[in-house]
Amino acid sequence: MSCNYADGLSEYENKGVLGVPEIFDSPEEVEKKCEELCEMIKNSRHVVVHTGAGISTSAGIPDFRGPHGVWTLEKKGEKPSINISFDEALPTKTHQALKHLVDKGFIRYIVTQNIDGLHLKSGVSRKNLAELHGNMFTEQCNICKSQFVRKNATTTVGQKLLGANCKRVIARGRSCRGKLADTILDWEANLPEEDLEMADYHSSVADLNICLGTTLQIVPSGNLPLRCKKYGGKVAIINLQPTKQDKKADFIMHTYVDEAIEKIMKRLGLEIPEYSKETDPTKFGGEDNKISIPWDIVREDMKEVKDLYDIYCKNFKKKKMLKVAHKREEKKKDENDDSF
Repeated sequence: MSCNYADGLSEYENKGVLGVPEIFDSPEEVEKKCEELCEMIKNSRHVVVHTGAGISTSAGIPDFRGPHGVWTLEKKGEKPSINISFDEALPTKTHQALKHLVDKGFIRYIVTQNIDGLHLKSGVSRKNLAELHGNMFTEQCNICKSQFVRKNATTTVGQKLLGANCKRVIARGRSCRGKLADTILDWEANLPEEDLEMADYHSSVADLNICLGTTLQIVPSGNLPLRCKKYGGKVAIINLQPTKQDKKADFIMHTYVDEAIEKIMKRLGLEIPEYSKETDPTKFGGEDNKISIPWDIVREDMKEVKDLYDIYCKNFKKKKMLKVAHKREEKKKDENDDSF
């Protein structure tokens, strides 16, 4: 449960701005903005979605900084009244829609701060997902760093050993001698290097970064959507509370994320698929969980996005420098003409 996860973290004073009142756009504004965002998506070549706790509240998992969030209530000595277990929680309409949008090519990548494993359960491929703060349903070797999918949510947080051996076979049938640990970050722990690198590259390459259900307060996660601004990209935000990046956003909508996603999917002519155990990797191992499902970022995927960065971002910088140089030459020419 979210509260159990929160209780497992170290003591930490600076948990951000808490309990800011929610804002609701009028039904007419929501319709208009959904149409606008739908067009932005259709006209973009590389869309990246950044997700926070706000997309999981409809699954029964409380957020952290909302009016009834875990950290907000903690400050009052209270706890959320609704708090489903991570094992029982199922992907929401938003999770299922995002997975479908990835499959259809409308979304290229998802960057999440969430540790609830709902993107994993929806069936999103590791190729299309960066998990910046860890995942309750993955474990990682402390030596070879290989990751594997778990059947049940881990009972520990803070990258602690789980008492199990690494499942990776190295050579000649010999297994790695490492020990498995949870992947959940504690306060101020370093973000997973490969996930952060993939998120950084994709966020930079994107011509549209969409932020869903996050106040973007935690860094560096909250700064990633702005990467594209240096290369001519746009930032869209759907959240009930104001966010840290509102002033730099090109589009802001205040409504429930599920409601907005339903309307956008309808405009794209797509149905939101139902959750299925058949596409949930936590269900692949059967009751005894003997099948080890790898959850590693592979080199080919890293190389692919780095190549895209070279094409779109480095070329953008070169074109910008050439444009500046051309303007200087034109100005110099005009000054010389005026001198005669």
